[in-house]
Amino acid sequence: MEKDILTTSQAAHLLGISVRTAQLFMEGGTLTSWKTPGGHRRVYRADVLAFMAKKKDHSPAFSSARVVLLASPARRPLLEGLLSTVGECAVEAYGDVYATSFAIGYRLPAVVVVDLADARAERRSLLYHLADHPALGQTRLVAVGRADAMAMAPDRAPLPVRVVPPEQLPDAILTALTDADAPLEHFEFPLSFPLADNEGQRLVAVDRSGLVDTAPEEAFDRLTWLAGQNLRMPIALMTLLTPTRQWFKSRQGLELTQTPRSWAFCNHTVLQKGVFAVEDLSRATLFADNPAVANSPHFRFYAGAPVVDPDGFALGSLCVMDYQPRALNATQEQTLLALAGLASDEVRLRAANRQFRWARDMLERRQQH
Repeated sequence: MEKDILTTSQAAHLLGISVRTAQLFMEGGTLTSWKTPGGHRRVYRADVLAFMAKKKDHSPAFSSARVVLLASPARRPLLEGLLSTVGECAVEAYGDVYATSFAIGYRLPAVVVVDLADARAERRSLLYHLADHPALGQTRLVAVGRADAMAMAPDRAPLPVRVVPPEQLPDAILTALTDADAPLEHFEFPLSFPLADNEGQRLVAVDRSGLVDTAPEEAFDRLTWLAGQNLRMPIALMTLLTPTRQWFKSRQGLELTQTPRSWAFCNHTVLQKGVFAVEDLSRATLFADNPAVANSPHFRFYAGAPVVDPDGFALGSLCVMDYQPRALNATQEQTLLALAGLASDEVRLRAANRQFRWARDMLERRQQH
């Protein structure tokens, strides 16, 4: 019975999830499967049952999109440039072991990348230490170097470190960040907008931020006001992307408080690190049929930069829009990035305050008992 072969639909029914989510599990390797000559996925019932047993006892997933990089000043531009192509993460680069260790201990990252091109002994030692540290069991370790860069003594067990050449670094990071357990049942497929590979964790981060459906706050309103004034835009927003909505935490020049997620130009902004801009939405293939472009209010220009939480997840964006085609110069792009960075700082400050209050409350409860 356990060796029965199941179709994707049968596996989805057994797991109690959508067919699309079952497809994602199979295609991502979470569920071992294979393709028939006709191109259909098949899976053994035994593998589905084993997956169900594992999920039943599974603790809440570690959630981070931070990548901590240790590299020499000479090598950092190369590696940071490669990592900039991975939009689902926030990269923090350091030049020495001590600063790197502090960054890791301050808030656990999703991935630690150590460049071994310089053959520095202390960097290998750091990898040995991290691999043996029980608190870092869910942080992935990646070394950049030759295949034999982590060669060890015969009496030592192999380290859980993936060694890649520089050109394979983006793929290694994306693999480490990919969210196979993404709760994507909220979405209707096929989607009209792109999703991050760690979209499930990003949605958890949005919920964890505690910002959605909250009252306006002066700290965020100041930033959207500055964006509109400095860039001379009629509309400036701070957006948050939930599974179904684009909700505006702060807005200037727009009466709407939210739109359907499918309308959001910010779907593209959260997939990269810089400014995402479209000079004429009506002439862009991706956006010409968007209801907010083809119909009232007939938006024509959009530019946005991601707003990021302490764990590196892009929750939404700080963006500006106009009813006329526009273009930003380099200074204006830097202004928008700086304001989005300040919005990110405000988000991080609120997270730190919540953590402090939680720790204080726990301490008070212990003292009472």
